[in-house]
Amino acid sequence: MIKMFNVTKVYPGGQAALAGVSLEVDKGRFFFVAGPSGAGKTTLIRLILCEERLTGGQILVDGLNLRRIPARRIPALRRKIGVIFQDFKLIPTRTVFQNVALRLEIEGAKPGYIAKKVRYILKRVGLEGRDQAYPLQLSGGEQQRVAIARAIVGDPLIILADEPTGNLDLDLAMSIIRLLEEINRNGATVITATHNQEILGETRHPIVYLDRGRRVS
Repeated sequence: MIKMFNVTKVYPGGQAALAGVSLEVDKGRFFFVAGPSGAGKTTLIRLILCEERLTGGQILVDGLNLRRIPARRIPALRRKIGVIFQDFKLIPTRTVFQNVALRLEIEGAKPGYIAKKVRYILKRVGLEGRDQAYPLQLSGGEQQRVAIARAIVGDPLIILADEPTGNLDLDLAMSIIRLLEEINRNGATVITATHNQEILGETRHPIVYLDRGRRVS
């Protein structure tokens, strides 16, 4: 599903965020990318999303070579990917329902389908009955569940989670990981970036460690 070959990303000024990183994530796998702050985890995710361009190496996502992908094909690539951010990135002036529905609205789905799909997804992530609440009325764990609902509402092939438990206590963090595991069991390939050693110590999923832009395991 995702293959990276000798991937390098160097920013202006010569700072190397990634240096010669190679990895392969098969379809339907749950995969952790671990390392301290500044290790290159977020850069790796941004490269997969084509929010950053490679300096060197190759990335293949579902058969597409991101080194060669034209700009006009990037929106189609991103429709295959759901993204979960550490800081949620919810729109505070929109309700839970509206935040989750936004992706389907952008894709031009019909209102009836949107209503049915969003309510199904909210029930799936444990937020049934919270559809008319606003983000600031929710706990941190609930906000993260809204972010997950938004990421999966379009049935993406790939979920990219960038420090999805960074602002949560351990019990809430583990509940989020279990929810991501459920999504993975339903067929999505999940890549989760984290520096949380307690979570990593509990998992049996494969882990790739980065340090200063290099793969160290």
